[in-house]
Amino acid sequence: MQNSFLTKFLMISDMRTVLFLAVFIVSLCFIGYLQKKKVSFTKRTLIAAVVAVILGVLIQVVAGMPEKPSEVQWINEVAKWYSLVGNGFISILKMIVIPMIMTSMIRVIVNLGSGENFKEISLKSVGVIVSTTAIAGVIGIIVAQVVGLGKGAQAVEDTSTAIAEIQPIVDTMLNLLPKNPFEAMVNMNVVGIIIFVTFIGLAIRRQQKKYAKVVQPFVDFIEAFYKIIISIAMTVIKFMPYAIVAMLSSSVATMGVATLSSVVKFLIALYIGLIILFAVQMIILSLIGLNPILYIKKCADPLIMAFSSDSSLATLPVTVKTLTNKYGLEENLGSFVASLTANIGLAACTGVFPALLVILVVNMLNIHVGLTFYVMLAIVISISSFGIAGIPGTSIVVASVVLSGVGLGEYFPLIVPILAIGPLMNLARTVMNVNTAMFNSLVVAKLTGKIDLEVYNKSTAGMEIEKDVVLNH
Repeated sequence: MQNSFLTKFLMISDMRTVLFLAVFIVSLCFIGYLQKKKVSFTKRTLIAAVVAVILGVLIQVVAGMPEKPSEVQWINEVAKWYSLVGNGFISILKMIVIPMIMTSMIRVIVNLGSGENFKEISLKSVGVIVSTTAIAGVIGIIVAQVVGLGKGAQAVEDTSTAIAEIQPIVDTMLNLLPKNPFEAMVNMNVVGIIIFVTFIGLAIRRQQKKYAKVVQPFVDFIEAFYKIIISIAMTVIKFMPYAIVAMLSSSVATMGVATLSSVVKFLIALYIGLIILFAVQMIILSLIGLNPILYIKKCADPLIMAFSSDSSLATLPVTVKTLTNKYGLEENLGSFVASLTANIGLAACTGVFPALLVILVVNMLNIHVGLTFYVMLAIVISISSFGIAGIPGTSIVVASVVLSGVGLGEYFPLIVPILAIGPLMNLARTVMNVNTAMFNSLVVAKLTGKIDLEVYNKSTAGMEIEKDVVLNH
């Protein structure tokens, strides 16, 4: 009875469990001390990752570097206790996903503006942004499979199961429609939820024309609720370094040091995917009649700003100025499309990145997937970032949304080692996000005829203004 109490209830059957629980608590206190000393979130995340790896390797060494660490009882006990912090973080993160998607999507639709000309620009902008994100997702899927992300680092034994059978495209599309919005929320049916709230957003826009005063309180409520959800998201994400210590150390302890090699492989795959995405965007520019060489010559300012600031939103003023002065776009159009991209379509964070993550998880679980799954993944990636692309911790939230959208939400802990190296990926992702904002703006401008081709084709366009500013200062 006493043995069952220790092993099954308290999950403590060995003094080494107690030892590493104590070390874990000290590690969390250290992260808390760094936060109190106002160490930046990025540095705390990196330090947490280093601490987690050291802790995980230390557990492995004390256990004698077992071939199958997951079969060592005291290691499982340590991992179970660590999951209190790690899985607790995941649960709280999932708690805000559905409210965030709903309020964000409604807010985006309501704020699109009105007017016949603006309606055309809005529809084309959304179409271009969604298409760009879909292309980024497809690139991520292909790169992940070619590189073999997750293969050789299975989280479970080969069960030879299929996550989805090949079925007619009509059935796939019908399954996306929500029969019951509340059921869609409970089951984390992201696509169904987005379809439902799209109808709400469109209904609000129609009713604003006739019953503006009646509808306005609801619009104000959505705006207020959005601010509250963003505040909650920022609060939750502040705890990420603590969760990284818990989940990454647990992953290294139970899955072995091989976990680290998969992280490096993922980082390489991400950079390959981003380079390919950039090349594809340049090809598309040439196909619509814009010289990609001229684009590359004049895009340095916003990309350098993105690299140094690590923020797409902070780079927005420079992005708009470049689009206007160097590429010949109307200022309103450039500002609108670039801002919209920052809110619903950061191709690196919401396209390539989640696609790589999903394929990584699928391969780690050794699940055989068919064409239907890839179609579903592309659809989920295309629309899952609506309204949440510009929030803090975008990649974490989008990862949770996309995994849930394809039925893999319960395996979120498997991607924690990847999230731990977020700061190493952020610079490249931010540069690509800003580049995508400019790309989308140029494509929309060309489609709507709101670009001065004489300015675009002039290699020194915008340079004269910069020289005047320098001379005046």
